[in-house]
Amino acid sequence: MNIFKGNIEAVNVNGELSIITIRVNSISFTAIVIDTPVTAPYLKQGNPIKVIFKETEVIIGIGSVEGISLRNKLFGKVLSIESDNLLSKLIIQTEIGEITSIITSNSVKRLKIEIGTEVCAMVKTNELLLSV
Repeated sequence: MNIFKGNIEAVNVNGELSIITIRVNSISFTAIVIDTPVTAPYLKQGNPIKVIFKETEVIIGIGSVEGISLRNKLFGKVLSIESDNLLSKLIIQTEIGEITSIITSNSVKRLKIEIGTEVCAMVKTNELLLSV
C-alpha cells in the first residue's frame, strides 16, 4: 500500500457523495467517497488525513499525460524495477516520497521503462482511500 499524510483542503458534497481535495506537501489529490461531513465528521477542511492507494491502482504514463481525465498525477523517476514473467514492481521517487506501482512486465518492456526513466504515476479519484 502507498500511504501518505496530508490535510483536507476542500469538501464538495452532492447528496451522499463527497469529493475531497487533500494536500500532501505540494501535491493535491482528489478522492470521491460515499460519505459526507454529516456521516463522517472527520471530513472537514483542515483536518489531517491519510491518503491510501494500492500498488495495483497506480497507472504509469510516459511523455505527455495532459489529455486524460486522471487528476491524481505524480511525476517522478524510477528507482528500481523487480520483474517476473507477468508483473513488475516499480519504485518511483516523487516529490512526496517513494511510491510503488505494479504493472505488467509487458508494459514495462513496451514503454521501455528502465531505472532512471521519468514517468507519471496516476491514480483514479475513486481508487483513493481516506483514513484518519
